[in-house]
Parts: sequence; C-alpha cells; structure tokens
Amino acid sequence: MAAAATLDDALGHLAVTAYRRGLDTEAGLAAAQRSVAATLLWHLRVLAGWLPRQGAGVVRVLASGFEVANVDAHLRALSGTYADRPSPYRLGGLATAWPRLAETRSRAELRSALASCAWGDPGDDSAAAVGTSLRISAATRTASGVPEAVSWAGGRLALLVGRELFIHGRRLTKPSARRAARVLGSGALHAGAFADFRRQLPGTARWAVEGVEEPADLWRAEAHWWARVEQDGSALLTGSRLDAAPVVGAVALLSTDAWRVRAALESAARGGGPLEAFDALV
Repeated sequence: MAAAATLDDALGHLAVTAYRRGLDTEAGLAAAQRSVAATLLWHLRVLAGWLPRQGAGVVRVLASGFEVANVDAHLRALSGTYADRPSPYRLGGLATAWPRLAETRSRAELRSALASCAWGDPGDDSAAAVGTSLRISAATRTASGVPEAVSWAGGRLALLVGRELFIHGRRLTKPSARRAARVLGSGALHAGAFADFRRQLPGTARWAVEGVEEPADLWRAEAHWWARVEQDGSALLTGSRLDAAPVVGAVALLSTDAWRVRAALESAARGGGPLEAFDALV
C-alpha cells in the first residue's frame, strides 16, 4: 500500500485484508484511516469478549485512546469547531465513561463529568487541557494497571509532556502535572530545558527520547516508540503463559499494524515513494 501511486490503488489492496470491514473504497484518506482504526477497535472488542473480567479490563485500559478520540471530537462539537463530526467510535464494553460523557452539553459539564470518573479532573475545560489530561490519565492508568506495559506508558508520557512543555510551550494544569509526576517524577516536570527534562526522566521513560537532542525531533521518537511496542509485543506472545502477557502482546501487535497501515495510506495519498523512506519511518 505504501508503494501505491494513488490512494485508490492502496484502498484496492486494503479491501482484501482484515481491514475491509466497513471500508468505503470511495472514501478519502481521513475516512479510510478512521476505518482502519475502527477495525482495530472491533478486533480489540472481540478479543476482550473472550477474556475473563480481569483480562478484559487490561484491554479496556490499552484501548483507552479510542475514548480519548471520542471526547476530543465531542469537545470540538461543544465548542462549535467541528462542522463535519464523524460518528463516535463504538466502544461497547471497552468504554470507561463514554456514555455519560457523551451526554454532556457544555465544556464545563464535560469537565465535571471527567472529574467524577476514572479520567480525573483536567484542571481546565479548554480543548488543550482536556486532551492533554486524558492522554496523561491513560498513560498513568496503563503504568499502574498493566505491568507489562509500564515502559510503553512511561515512554508515551515522556513524548507527550515533552511536546507540551518544549514545543507548544504549555504548562500542565495542576491535576495533570500531579498525575504525570507519578510516572515521570517531579524533577522532569520542573525542568527548564529539554536536556534537563530528558536527564531527569526515569529509565522506564527516558528510553523513548534517547538520541533526541532537540524537541523538534520528538516526532522521530514517536516511530521509535512504536518499534519498541512491536518488539516487546512479539516477545510477550512467545511461549505459553497463564497471565495477561499474551493479551498485552496481541493488543500491541494489532495496534502497531494498524498504525503502519494508516501511515501506508497516507504515503499512497501523497503519490507513493521509495519504500526506503517509509521503512525508515515505520
């Protein structure tokens, strides 16, 4: 798909894969990428449906990004900045609090609903504060609830907080800072320069930004993060174990594959190109 010269060609390839469920081959890039994500969510729901309650809870935490996406879209709709809002992702049993959050009718009401559930108070009702808070909350819940994914959560949080502080120049709200400090440590959150931030990170998070000298290069670290998730996920699927490790590994590989497919679609939409460039990224 990444080597396809047009998006239509790439969608033709996609239509004969496991991502064909709900795919509209006449759709544009954004709709096709969303369809890939929706298929990933469906696969995670099926996986969770076969698991006992504890195992399903692990998948719910790891799939929390879909609820974050729903809240992001809902918040933009409340702010009047989303003229063509897509249908929310259908979370089913993987929802944390989405049915209740979806009923809110103002940003203040949404913030109050978040504060009274597992997501926690974002500290402000702006789109930036809510979006950052949700992602920090998802990472901290993963770090505390999924031992096999502690390093993934730490690395993801290091990338997120690094972007907020040193690219966007936004300080975290107090509730978000407290949550992030549980994983990253307070020293990193109070660093005045990116080099200090990186140095203050614990090992479970620092790995994600190793070799990144400037904040502008954090996007490269994103690809490194996904490569680590795929590598660890493959290892978790090795052997026969009676714990959550194979489930976590399966979620990791399914998620990595969907990320790579979405990137391939974008490559095709831009006219394709040398596969070396795509491989270097993903």
